Amino acid sequence: MSELPPDPPRLRAILGYLENQLAEEETVVTYLRLQVETVRRALAVAENRNPAKLGPSTRAPTAARPASGPALTRSERATTGFMIEQRRTPTGPQEAAVHLDDCTMTTYMTHPVSAHEARLALTDAQLEACAFCRPDTELGILE
Repeated sequence: MSELPPDPPRLRAILGYLENQLAEEETVVTYLRLQVETVRRALAVAENRNPAKLGPSTRAPTAARPASGPALTRSERATTGFMIEQRRTPTGPQEAAVHLDDCTMTTYMTHPVSAHEARLALTDAQLEACAFCRPDTELGILE
């Protein structure tokens, strides 16, 4: 990197940009690791091997949908929480979003909340429900 500017506002902008790039790369790496684990498990099933003998690094994540059959319910996945995602852009903050705590469509800027807090947040005009994990449906809030 060439010489850095001396003033704090530009240094903060550079730092923010670099942190955002790191977060995006971490998201991609995590997604790819999960996909590799899922494919390894499917390969083991296709080859009629026991996926449990493949070792911990090749097991599919517990929240993943099974290869066949119905989707797991939240109680079967042992997850009942919610989280709020704060969104930042170079032009300023955007509307925050409410997610289920196992949603894979979030950034690193989340914090856990209770079901009551999530319900209150979804009634706020400044927050929206994630269209992917649908916490509003989980909470029984109809639009």
